[in-house]
Amino acid sequence: MKAEELLGADWTARLDRLSLSTGRRVRGTRQGRRRSREMGASLEFADYREYSPGDDVRRFDWSVYGRTGRQVVRQFLDEQELQVTLYLDCSESMAFADEGGPDKLSHAARLAASIGYMTLAAYDRLGVYRFGERIEGGLPLLRGRPAIHRMLSFLAESRAMGRGNIASAFADRSELPKLAGMSWIFSDCWTERGEEELEETMARLQAARQEVVLVQVLTRGEIQPKLSGDLKLIDAELGTYKEAALTGRLVEAYEREFAAYRSRLAEFCARRGISYVLAPTDVPLGETVLQTMRGIGLIR
Repeated sequence: MKAEELLGADWTARLDRLSLSTGRRVRGTRQGRRRSREMGASLEFADYREYSPGDDVRRFDWSVYGRTGRQVVRQFLDEQELQVTLYLDCSESMAFADEGGPDKLSHAARLAASIGYMTLAAYDRLGVYRFGERIEGGLPLLRGRPAIHRMLSFLAESRAMGRGNIASAFADRSELPKLAGMSWIFSDCWTERGEEELEETMARLQAARQEVVLVQVLTRGEIQPKLSGDLKLIDAELGTYKEAALTGRLVEAYEREFAAYRSRLAEFCARRGISYVLAPTDVPLGETVLQTMRGIGLIR
């Protein structure tokens, strides 16, 4: 996967007209372009208030004083930066692909690149990390459009390998974001202990004052398998296998179990205020971002 393949020129032109929508407003060390709910020192006028001794005289509105005799100072909306952190699952199962389609890791990397592009274009801060059994291979916090190429190169270098264990990867609190912000997890969400591992992970991120977005990346074959006959089913990460005679009834049972798993995961996310997105690899990137993510209020 090459960096230039992650985001094409036409797609970045569309991303330039979009931005992340978040309830998080953080006070950073630099001035960003994201409006906070507090009054500050940006250039966007908010309101007047009566002058009090000690107020900055540069905010005193002499035109209002000249017209009405009122002593007022101008208030402005403070625009603060948002810290966004992207976590890309690089366990071996992410290498899986339907025939003729992209593998899950490539699709997840393109989605992550789109979110990262919007973050950097808005001059918010961006952290990008890979994880398997632990969080590793991260970039230092990036900021501004000049950092876009560095982000794309990092994502393009990602390779699927080794076992995944999302619960152990996020168990170390020192690896989690230090500031309140928005964290995105891109993963197929296949775990040994099912949704229990994911729930533990997302609870830890929320305890770190993160607005969490879980993006489940799957192939269509994992959602609706078109398999039949006597097969050897091999676990990509553990190397174990199971021989099975796949009949229509068995495939239907799998689809019911998968639907129940998704339902439990989505219910947990809804209960905890976590955004959940299913992103099949056969659904175009633009459809997932412009329709699905925008539809639930993540993009505006």
